[in-house]
Amino acid sequence: MKDKIFGVLQRVGRSFMLPIAILPVAGLLLGLGSSFTNTTTIETYGLQWLLGDKTILHALLVIMNAVGSAIFDNLPLIFAVGVAIGMAKKEKEVSALSAVIAYFVMNVSINAMLKISGKILADGSIAKDVLDGTITSVCGIQSLQMGVFGGIIVGLGVAALHNRFYKIELPNALSFFGGTRFVPIISTVAYLFVGILMYFIWPTVQNGIYALGGVVTGTGYFGTLLFGIIKRALIPFGLHHVFYMPFWQTAVGGTMEVAGHMVEGGQNIFFAQLADSANIAHFSADATRYFSGEFIFMIFGLPGAALAMYKCAKPEKKKQAGSLLLSATLACMFTGITEPLEFSFLFVAPALFAVQVVLEGSAYMIAHILNIAVGLTFSGGLLDFFLFGILQGNAKTSWLLVIPVGIVYFLLYYFIFSFLIKKFDFKTPGREDDDTETKLYTKADVNERKAAKDVKNFDEKAGSVADELSQTISRGLGGKANISDVDCCATRLRITVIDPEKVNDVLLKSTGASGVVHKGQGVQIIYGPRVTVIKSDLEDYLASVTEEHFEDDAVENNTAGADEVKNENAASATDSKTEDSSTASDKAQEAADTKEPTSTVIISSPMTGIAADLSTAPDEAFAGKMMGDGAVVTPEEGVVVAPEDGTVLFVFDTKHALGFTTDSGIGMIIHVGIDTVKLEGKGFDVQVEAGCHVNKGDVLMKLDLDYLKANAPSVTTPVICTELKDNQKIRLITDGPIKAGEPLYAVDTYEK
Repeated sequence: MKDKIFGVLQRVGRSFMLPIAILPVAGLLLGLGSSFTNTTTIETYGLQWLLGDKTILHALLVIMNAVGSAIFDNLPLIFAVGVAIGMAKKEKEVSALSAVIAYFVMNVSINAMLKISGKILADGSIAKDVLDGTITSVCGIQSLQMGVFGGIIVGLGVAALHNRFYKIELPNALSFFGGTRFVPIISTVAYLFVGILMYFIWPTVQNGIYALGGVVTGTGYFGTLLFGIIKRALIPFGLHHVFYMPFWQTAVGGTMEVAGHMVEGGQNIFFAQLADSANIAHFSADATRYFSGEFIFMIFGLPGAALAMYKCAKPEKKKQAGSLLLSATLACMFTGITEPLEFSFLFVAPALFAVQVVLEGSAYMIAHILNIAVGLTFSGGLLDFFLFGILQGNAKTSWLLVIPVGIVYFLLYYFIFSFLIKKFDFKTPGREDDDTETKLYTKADVNERKAAKDVKNFDEKAGSVADELSQTISRGLGGKANISDVDCCATRLRITVIDPEKVNDVLLKSTGASGVVHKGQGVQIIYGPRVTVIKSDLEDYLASVTEEHFEDDAVENNTAGADEVKNENAASATDSKTEDSSTASDKAQEAADTKEPTSTVIISSPMTGIAADLSTAPDEAFAGKMMGDGAVVTPEEGVVVAPEDGTVLFVFDTKHALGFTTDSGIGMIIHVGIDTVKLEGKGFDVQVEAGCHVNKGDVLMKLDLDYLKANAPSVTTPVICTELKDNQKIRLITDGPIKAGEPLYAVDTYEK
């Protein structure tokens, strides 16, 4: 159950990446547009000639602000669609359409309930007894303010309905509405009632949030701390606006006489003082306590968290993670838009968000204690920090104190996040589940084409071999009903099953798999580069068979598989029948082993060093021959040469491994060291490119052995054949000292 829940949470986290990707750009547009179109800012600095109304820059900034606002205003809908797409197993476009429909249906239902109850009047206005901010316009529909949380409710619910019903078969009279057409229908019906339910549930949540506001103002520094914690904790629910706006714009945030006028609300007080700055010795920190602390964690703290996530990313994913985190960090620092960074870890690692809430809440209190009074228009980024902190002078704002406090916060975020991510293996950007070694094949286009051809020609007796192979795989996984999700990486079919006990390894290996790996409810079946074709065929097969027919097959097969296992276990006991059978089988195998091979291909060592059997490799996958068979060489010289005449198929991005095929047709991988992918290419000097034809002994790469020995777990190098046929066997020739170019092992081919 734990593994299943964790797997679902990971999928949910990944589904957020699609809508999150647009947030940094939207944040930059909105931040720039809102900061430089603010009337007070323009008038204070006398920039009417450059940024004033009817200037070209003003028009451009207004458009930028509008575009950024459009994205943030509709973020719930964007999340509804993004989550639905991310969580749907197939026919994702149907789930996207259904999510849009469900989102509108839910909000229209809420709107109808608000009208029926009299909270929205006949003329469209909101009743006076309704709390400000609890009702808002959602895509032109007056509805409850549910924020991003409303979109997530829709996305997850629609995805669940989609995965359950997108293949439903209805009676003949209603067959037109079956399958994918049924998903938007059932989503509409379901979310009509969800909307009604939200009408009763959500106001209670909103009222509780608003009531907490009264506690903040009367409790001094502690109240500021409480304000900061509550505000940041409400970010995932999209309710932080409901909470903080009264403090910014109403008497809830305090009152003060400025220039002879009574001003209400923290933000209003600051801008009133800014307009009268000539008569103000120091801006009121009691007014700015509701936002000055944001500069500490937005400019310094969260970038520290981003650096921690980048440093903790897997080496092969650092480039991708770095791109995402850098854009999100820039949006946070310059404009104060924190959602891109927060949402990158919020749902996959809630513990990190809990830490963040405490640290960010403390930042508000620290700013209040230190009398920091930096104002803002939109959010606590560098733009507002420069305009309303630095330009106003330290005497009025105490902005200089933000820097040392910010540096401390940067370090706190970095070290705390780094520790927790590594300690609990949180799947932050760049740490998602993936088998690094399998990526060795991602550039082997030649191998993939060959694999596709092999699958196609594997057996043509029954007319559709892919179906037969898929059927056997499905049976080995315990039946269609036991298969929860189908995916693959470059060499492994990755399956999530409901009951791992129903998986039949014997049967799965009979499909040509070189190994089966179990991880909780996850099953990895190693096929090599042809796995993408196998995955597609399996998905098509599962979609085409009926539940009843397939389950019958599965039951029959599992029974057979169980019998096989029983026979194998009994063979180790004293059962005479099984012993006889086993003895006969052994004799047959011995007879086969005595046969002379019909052909032999000698593979020479690509390195000078110590040769040994592959089973001695200090890595489970290599030692278990899951990637192929061969040998290992522990190098004593830093040169890797071509083992035979052949072609370089690919060079891995991190330079630690390359694919090679001999002119005789033997596909190989030369993987220098263990876990050397983490070195990101350091210590490797590759001399060839993919597609190059080389002769035996030509230099493929040069190694800095001292660096590799110091930074890698092992320099022992697997030299493996990845695509051996059933009638081919590896025979180790040299076990011990060996020079580059000397025979390492033989590939013997026998009669079938």
